[in-house]
Amino acid sequence: MLTVQIVLFDGFDLLDAIAPYEVFCAAATNADNALSVQFVTAEGPRTVTSGINGLMLEASDRLNPERAGIIVVPGAAGDVQGDGPDSIPAILARAMNTELTGMIRQALAQKDIVVATVCGGSLLLAMGGLLEGRPAVTHHLGMSVLEATGAIPVSARVVDDGNLVSGGGVTSGLDVALYLVERELGPRIALAVEQLFEFERRGTVWRATGMAPVRPKTWTGDEPSIAADKAPMTYDTSDNKLTPASVFEGDWDTTIATPVGKMQVKLSISTNNGVIQGKATQGNETVALLNPALQDSKLTWSLQITKPMRLNLKFEVATDGDHMTGIAEAGMLPASKLTGHRVS
Repeated sequence: MLTVQIVLFDGFDLLDAIAPYEVFCAAATNADNALSVQFVTAEGPRTVTSGINGLMLEASDRLNPERAGIIVVPGAAGDVQGDGPDSIPAILARAMNTELTGMIRQALAQKDIVVATVCGGSLLLAMGGLLEGRPAVTHHLGMSVLEATGAIPVSARVVDDGNLVSGGGVTSGLDVALYLVERELGPRIALAVEQLFEFERRGTVWRATGMAPVRPKTWTGDEPSIAADKAPMTYDTSDNKLTPASVFEGDWDTTIATPVGKMQVKLSISTNNGVIQGKATQGNETVALLNPALQDSKLTWSLQITKPMRLNLKFEVATDGDHMTGIAEAGMLPASKLTGHRVS
């Protein structure tokens, strides 16, 4: 028998969980109960409150990451804008920081388990470092965040990467579940469910097979241009004074106010023959600043962090004496404020 475990967590999106549940239950009816479906949590049987309106569902069991079958991870329902505790990133981060991330990591290591994500469910896994280098899709508003975690964003309704199947969009739970029914039980059962629901699965399922499309040539800016060659040169004669890189040199204690809590980061910045170098230390982890560059009065760089979640952040900071202020951004997530001071 094929088992389907649909994971619930506080703040989950109702449609992300209910749509697959309905599809798999209908498939069970049409397949003479050849599959079973249940709601589970990382903690065990309990009442789970959904996001937005706080409707409650009962989870009957604890997620078993070694049970063969399908595990479905929904997204979150919450505030799309802002960085408050009810925002979608904050809800996903709280779920990520439970036992769920380790359980899904364990499930992905099994040969007979398929992990399916719906909408923001792929972000939950990606923020926990589980999708690095893997193609996936999420809600269109979260695609840049998905990329910032190291995953490979694919603009498709459903993305099939073997033991990982993801769906993009609020209603994609129907499409993901119907595709998995077809993949695991065959097209006749999937068609029977489509006819029952009077719903046809949307879009082409993306898989890394077949011919790859030819990409059109993109403008790089290096091509010769007659018009540009003939244009007169102009020079900036304003009396603007550029900030020297030396004002950023030294050791800095900084705090980054993220949507999921404050991060304490120590920065060490230096210059060598005009080249800016640096490193960042968070807890026991030290990583190099990527592509540090001086832009007018601000210093910019990128940084790969793993805590409190897996993200590639872009920084922009300025100094005023021994004080540093700036922002850290990751995709469409709200910019996080950075403040710090130079250590004597």
